[in-house]
Amino acid sequence: MTADGSHLLAGMGTGLCGGLLSGLFGIGGGIVMVPLLGLILGLDQHRAQGATLAAMLLPTGLPAVLEYRRRGITTSLPLVAVLVLAFLFGVTGGSFLANLIPPGPLRWGYASFLVLLAIRTFLRQDPPVVDRGTSPVELAGLWNWGLPIGFLAGLLSGLTGLGGAVVVIPLLASRFRMTQHEAQLTSLMMMLPPIGLPGVYVYARAQGGLPWLVIGGVAVGFAVGALGGARMATRLRGPRLKQVYAAFVLLMALLVVCRHP
Repeated sequence: MTADGSHLLAGMGTGLCGGLLSGLFGIGGGIVMVPLLGLILGLDQHRAQGATLAAMLLPTGLPAVLEYRRRGITTSLPLVAVLVLAFLFGVTGGSFLANLIPPGPLRWGYASFLVLLAIRTFLRQDPPVVDRGTSPVELAGLWNWGLPIGFLAGLLSGLTGLGGAVVVIPLLASRFRMTQHEAQLTSLMMMLPPIGLPGVYVYARAQGGLPWLVIGGVAVGFAVGALGGARMATRLRGPRLKQVYAAFVLLMALLVVCRHP
């Protein structure tokens, strides 16, 4: 097999893992794809993060969104729109900042953030479930909370390549009283438009291009994995999802640390 062929297959495998994680937890998949792109293909931290953002430009999470909707899980389109708008500004600033940081410190900062995220997930208490019947999610404070949540998600996404859902999901659950599944669906829906495009542009210019063949493989694998992950997620309760998610995050932090400098 040619090098290009092996890179394409490696990208598809990485995307499949990221898609499963995305559909299962409602995140962008960067938590697993950034470490794997570094370990399997030897991409440095900047290029791995840029490649992950680029792979998410296509609506690869659509199969997972449709599966959530098929199961009767809904969210608010106005809230998704506000999150997307704020995200665009945040991801641009975060990407500029990431490319000012040397690869080594960026990698260690990335791993440290994953450890803190896992601890935060283990300790977080789920808000009480609010019985809303068939009424939509209460949107009091939509702009007051939607804008800062979206901006923070974009800033983190540009800085780490994680997609931002790591902050979107817990904040939506606490500020808008969403269930775990509603918050995950909202996070997936805000990633359907190419909201990472400003960040991809910044990474591509700063790194002299990105591995587009690998990115194509990641996108294909992600779409397939996301559907399977969503089907698994709708069969699991929130507390179990939280435990599995935290364990995955710790594993990815370990993989990042184990990489050679």
